[in-house]
Amino acid sequence: MNNPLLDLTGLPRFHAIRAEHVEPGLNQIIAENRARLETVFVSAHNSTWEDIVQPIEEMSERLSRFWSPISHLNAVMNNDALRAAYNTCLPILSAYSTEFAQDERIYHAYKRLAQSPGFTKLTQAQKKIIENAVRDFRLAGAELNATDKARYKVLQQELSALTSKFEENVLDATNAWELILTSADDLRGLPESTRAQARQAAQEAGIAGWKFTLHAPSYIPFMTYSDLRDLREQMYTAYVTRASAPGKWDNTDNAIRILQARQDIARLLGFDNYAERSLVTKMAKDVAQVTGFLRDLARRSKPAAVNEVSELQAFARERFDIEQLAAWDISYYSEKLREERYAFSEEDLRPYFPEAQVVQGMFAVVNRLYGLTIQEIKEVETWHADARFYEIRDSDNEVRGRFYMDLYARTHKRGGAWMDECIVRKRTANEIQVPVAYLTCNFSAPVNNAPALFTHDEVSTLFHEFGHGLHHMLTKVDYAGVAGINGVAWDAVELPSQFMENWCWEQETLNLIARHHETRAPLPQELYDKMIAAKNFQSAMQMMRQLEFALFDMRIHGDFDPYGKQHVQEVLDAVRQEVAVLVPPAFNRFQNSFTHIFAGGYAAGYYSYKWAEVLSADAFSKFEENGVFDRKTGLEFLHHILEQGGAREPMELFVDFRGRAPKIDALLRHSGLAA
Repeated sequence: MNNPLLDLTGLPRFHAIRAEHVEPGLNQIIAENRARLETVFVSAHNSTWEDIVQPIEEMSERLSRFWSPISHLNAVMNNDALRAAYNTCLPILSAYSTEFAQDERIYHAYKRLAQSPGFTKLTQAQKKIIENAVRDFRLAGAELNATDKARYKVLQQELSALTSKFEENVLDATNAWELILTSADDLRGLPESTRAQARQAAQEAGIAGWKFTLHAPSYIPFMTYSDLRDLREQMYTAYVTRASAPGKWDNTDNAIRILQARQDIARLLGFDNYAERSLVTKMAKDVAQVTGFLRDLARRSKPAAVNEVSELQAFARERFDIEQLAAWDISYYSEKLREERYAFSEEDLRPYFPEAQVVQGMFAVVNRLYGLTIQEIKEVETWHADARFYEIRDSDNEVRGRFYMDLYARTHKRGGAWMDECIVRKRTANEIQVPVAYLTCNFSAPVNNAPALFTHDEVSTLFHEFGHGLHHMLTKVDYAGVAGINGVAWDAVELPSQFMENWCWEQETLNLIARHHETRAPLPQELYDKMIAAKNFQSAMQMMRQLEFALFDMRIHGDFDPYGKQHVQEVLDAVRQEVAVLVPPAFNRFQNSFTHIFAGGYAAGYYSYKWAEVLSADAFSKFEENGVFDRKTGLEFLHHILEQGGAREPMELFVDFRGRAPKIDALLRHSGLAA
């Protein structure tokens, strides 16, 4: 069989990839890697970089590159055949990864190399790869006895299957629910853009009326603008109980079994809990430092958040005769309060953010900061008609990176927004392998031949993911193991992404990204002033919500016993007692769809968003001091942060850029909480 997945000479051949290619291709790659590993140890008399590390790096990168389009297609074009192939391969992949990571020959060879005189002659990137590998071998059980190694391998396979199932259940439960409205009277309050989207969704489904779903571009505006409280309640209830109804999509047991497997792995490795094991690879020193950091932010933010809730309740009571706010009222009356206080609504901005203007404006921002030009390349094969492909060149016309961009929500596409690696930068004998990224979002698609119109929040999301993409693509590190985002501590990896969001609020940027889709008029000064005035509206409530998620994550991976009598829900309830200013109804099962920590990379790491926000806000404050488009400062950020990948510790890189250790002041000021 001619397997397109095994052709790694160029970009993935998406149109040729079939489910039946996946398992045979994986088995072939693994068999070839095993055979090559044996030749490495037959011929490697000395433990040098060239003898040991170079071939192993090449094997790892080849497997990653093979798996990347499979994982990506499973997320963006999910279907039964591909899902089955993907799930069949997860235990194979997990078993091989564990076998590799527990191979004492490799472990001891890396240790010998780290202690050899030749180690000092290696580059910083090479040293970091070896140091990370020695650490990661220990974390993968390389020092365990044979019985415990076998147990570790079983646990990793189980965990791999459970996390995949958790994510599938959320996707399936989201796709399974819809609200069909047939009377225009039921659309009261909804903006025209939301109505048009729902009308188009109904037409595509071959039904009359308007179709609403639990996907973000449908759910969020419905909850924010629908005047019908009973329909908001219906929508909210469906959303917060996803993957929790007893039956085929229930994640209740999956969550517990995931936590049990993680705890068992941590205990095997000598840690008290999984949170301790997680933090070994992060900037934060220990669990106490993380929880102290989160509780300090909560202490600073909670009084303002309590005031915001009181204001909202008083407003709903006085203006709308609502005695007690329900969970499905919060977004709706918050929007009404924002409109009254600032004469401003997010929907006022939407006509000024047509997709083409936003995307080209974002590219112009990158050009002004770093001297890079970005162009679409039309003749590249993608997985869907909506996906496009671009190339980044520097001032010397050198290609620095390439990326796919897939912006619209659709059925069979995982929710949320993310950046992932397609190809990683590395130096080969003949050339530099150019890095390639996937940028994926779930925004409203174009309706009725009009362009896609984004909210400002969606614009910020796009800038965020592009920040991750720049980190991956602009690296100057020549070794895949620490190029781009590889090897970067997880609680620092959000620095470049959150950093990019700051430009979405700058008037100079809005002159580039905002043009009315019909008149081409720029964003009016009056509207900009309102937008800035409303910027920190309910920011303390939003801060407390994120801190609630982060503390819950640390608690369930820290002091919670997944084998005990306490339920996950009880831990969440206890965290809410401590920090929540809005306690949701008892039927809310938020944890059952919390894919970040149960299926993503954020287990005992959700705090990273706030941790990195301190870094990103402080980094941006240097631009506030020097000018938001100051090229000198931009090039310093490019050279000290974006180009360095994971070759050095993030704190060192930050200090190189900022000239000092990070301070929390800028985050509090940007959030309107400095006082």
